Amino acid sequence: MLSVLCEALDLQTTKAATCAAPFLSGLSKVIRSIQRRHFEQIKIAVPVVLNALKAVDFETSEGDVNCDTLYARAMDIASSIQSVCVKLVDGKVQEKLHSLLGLYVLQIMALFSVSMSHEVSSCLPFVSKLSSFLPFCGLSYAGLITGFDIDKISNNIIGEDEDDYTACFSYIKHGACLSVLWGFISEEVAQAADEKVNVLKDELTSKQTERWKAIGMFRHILSFAALSWKLKKHAIDFLLCIHGSESFDDKQSDYISYMPSLFAALQAVQIIIMYAPDATLRRNGFDLFKKLLADIPYSQRFDMFRALIMNSDSPSMVGLLLDLVKGEMHAELCQKRAAGSLQVDTKARSEPSFCTPSILELVELVLRPPKGGPPVLPEQSDAVLSALNLYRYVLITEATGNTNYTGVLLKSNLQKSYNEWLLPLRTLVTGIMSENKTDYDEITVDIECALNPVELVLYRCIDLVEEKLR
Repeated sequence: MLSVLCEALDLQTTKAATCAAPFLSGLSKVIRSIQRRHFEQIKIAVPVVLNALKAVDFETSEGDVNCDTLYARAMDIASSIQSVCVKLVDGKVQEKLHSLLGLYVLQIMALFSVSMSHEVSSCLPFVSKLSSFLPFCGLSYAGLITGFDIDKISNNIIGEDEDDYTACFSYIKHGACLSVLWGFISEEVAQAADEKVNVLKDELTSKQTERWKAIGMFRHILSFAALSWKLKKHAIDFLLCIHGSESFDDKQSDYISYMPSLFAALQAVQIIIMYAPDATLRRNGFDLFKKLLADIPYSQRFDMFRALIMNSDSPSMVGLLLDLVKGEMHAELCQKRAAGSLQVDTKARSEPSFCTPSILELVELVLRPPKGGPPVLPEQSDAVLSALNLYRYVLITEATGNTNYTGVLLKSNLQKSYNEWLLPLRTLVTGIMSENKTDYDEITVDIECALNPVELVLYRCIDLVEEKLR
């Protein structure tokens, strides 16, 4: 019966998803009746169930199927697997079945969170019941949010040559984060999982490496296009709650291994900043973005900024990043002045900082793009304006402080910026402005509004450079 039901359910998934519920109900009853080779048979059935649910979530239109009924049947199957686990005597098989049930629950948690069309509060009973399986499977919030439990149960079930089987669990990391997130949203859910969210938050706040792991895991749901903005808002709120007050440079060696996941997390937060429909969510996303950057060891922070700028397709985001770089440089100089010297003479800041020639490389990325020619205007006016403001700030700061950490005052660098950045940009801006003088439509007005501040700062930079070259 198990193989017959699985085959029938697989066929109905591609033909008529509305017929899937009866087969899921039958499958739940059959699983409870398995007499031998429990793990092997359930392992075959689980992907069929998950693929049916995924087809409902991503391939059918709203109203074609009663999702509540389907997920109730999927929950029944989880209960059936649990009852089989309780009856098993073989400890090794029991452990494997616990891990399989854990993967199944996490995948359903992700699929249900995507499919929910109701208010968050109406989803809590189902999520609470689903969360009650977590302690039974040996899964904790701390293990889920850091990825430790995911690796443990995946290694128990999925072999190196089982790529096809891995595909049915494609959202288990999303489900792990969402399991914790639902507990953060509702105390009822956390109690069902036998967890205390405040204890988890305190642990993540005090342990930087554990926090980095959690941030890296949360990138999966922040960048998940199918997930609702409501849940992403709660994800931002949670990450703001666990953020520590300072970073520790002695963790630099640990940071290197976490850099790819942190970079991906920052890119995911950028999506929130740029595309979230709610202004409060965008603002909170930006606050989180700044705090995540501050959590990176200072000696590595500039490299992260550079990577984000080089991999951004949004001129507005590049502009924001350059403004943040200017803020970091200002804070560094203020700290040096507070120490009574403008020399880099402290061990804490002996590593690469923001007051280096690399700052000019960031300006050049925008004012003289690697692909050649001046930047595209007015499309890139936000990035250009921030780059010019940064360059102007560096010029004035180095000149008034009688320093030259960045090399900006070297004659060769002044000549390069003048001939290769500023003059070509002036030619471009004046040409566009001249063309627009004969037209007064709405588009022309928008272009002029975008270029006016660019023109103003550009000429100020030119004046400063010409003054230094005399």
